[in-house]
Amino acid sequence: MVLIIGFTLIALLLASVVAAASAVYIEHKKLLSLADGASVAAADSYTLGGTTEGSSRPAAVLTSERVRNVTASYLSRNNAFARFDRLAVGSGTGSPDASSADVTLTAVAHPPIVSFLLPEGIPIEARSTARSRLTR
Repeated sequence: MVLIIGFTLIALLLASVVAAASAVYIEHKKLLSLADGASVAAADSYTLGGTTEGSSRPAAVLTSERVRNVTASYLSRNNAFARFDRLAVGSGTGSPDASSADVTLTAVAHPPIVSFLLPEGIPIEARSTARSRLTR
């Protein structure tokens, strides 16, 4: 009887750890999907710039400020702030080379069952990059 109770407790503990890890993983994948959408939206918000050196073609130009503004607008339109706890646009959001949009999002995941052990939750971060290119 003691062994049955012991094994049952171990099985329940293992099941709760697996459920918590799975919940955090799923929240991270949802946040990554949101970051992907935001980076594509930001990359599509390019402006036409002048021609580059040695090329007669116009170029797609992005600014870090524009990427941050489009990312914030995308999150608001998709009601993301209601779906994620403490959702924020990370400091890495911007355009490092004027042709790609880097988006970093942070949030907090609250795993089920073991949330009393982690009342503050588990911080998660997702990064995505999308590139603007003009083609014919």
